[in-house]
This record gives sequence, structure tokens and C-alpha cells, in this order.
Amino acid sequence: MNDGPIRGHEEDVGTRTTFRIFYPESVFTNPDDDDRNSTGIFSVFKPHDLKWLWELLAGITPEVDYFWKKPALNLIYKPENIRILDPIITRIAAFNMLRFPTTFPKKEKPKHPTTGIIAITLAFYMCHEVHLAGFKYNFTDKSGPLHYYGNATMAVMSKNEYHNITAEQIFLKNIIDKNFVINLTKD
Repeated sequence: MNDGPIRGHEEDVGTRTTFRIFYPESVFTNPDDDDRNSTGIFSVFKPHDLKWLWELLAGITPEVDYFWKKPALNLIYKPENIRILDPIITRIAAFNMLRFPTTFPKKEKPKHPTTGIIAITLAFYMCHEVHLAGFKYNFTDKSGPLHYYGNATMAVMSKNEYHNITAEQIFLKNIIDKNFVINLTKD
């Protein structure tokens, strides 16, 4: 998912990626993170996301003012290896799986599912069996790692206004307890 690297982490994450779900702010920008044999599944959250992809594919330098973090100005994926995720998957994740309200108060940021929850929802539609690894946030240690890579800490996620991590943790516990998935994450 997103820009989670394989190189240097093969023992933990394997050596092959079939699908990689990403959005403009999370796609690989470093050609050393060669993922070109994977199918990139583009998750759209706002109209500017589609415009960004169209501009890249058309060879135009994308306008980047509408993003929370500067998105990639090039893609390591060949155009024929990019698919656009049907927005219904994100809607199902948000409203059916996580039970988010369809409207939020004006002073509150609208919530959307993390890429991980979107990926699980997609997997339920595509796969006979779904295995989970790495889906556990430890909020008791704010300085603990957020991902298996990089320097981001749990403090970043605990301050995030766009995700409802509590709802996601309840959802994950529910699908694990009901054996809808095989949980590979160690407690």
C-alpha cells in the first residue's frame, strides 16, 4: 500500500507485489523503488486526484496546489499498469464497513478510510481468503513506529483529523473475531 518499500524489507514483506493501492500524495517517486511489474490501483479522494493522473499521463506537469503533501511529478508505473479503483469500494469501506456518517458538522473534517481499510474492502471482493499483517496501531507508545519503514511515529496518526482510527480498530477486531480474515499480526 502507498509508498511502503520492499527493497531492504524483503524478509518482512516478501519480494513480489501484485497490486499497490496509492493516491497522489502516497505514490512512489523514487525509481529505485521499482514496482513497475505491479498493477498500480489509483484510489481517488478528490477531483484534483484524477486531474493529477491525467496530467501525468498526458506529459503535463501537474498542478500541485490542492494536495496536503506535494504529490509525485512522475510515475514509475507504465500507463497500462494503472487502474482506477471504483469509488464504490471506498464508499463501502466508509459507510458500510466503518459506519461513517454521510455528512459531518462544518467544523469537523470529513473522515475517510485509510488505504489499509480500502485495501481490505477490495480484497473481500477479489479474494477467496484474506490475510492481514501489520494492522495494529499501538497508541500507548506515541513515539513508536507508525509503519515498518520510515521515521513516522504513532503521534502522527493520533493527530490525524481525516481518519477515525477508533472505528477502524473496532472494524478490524470484529472481522478478526468473526474469522472473516486470517490475522498474521502478532499481539
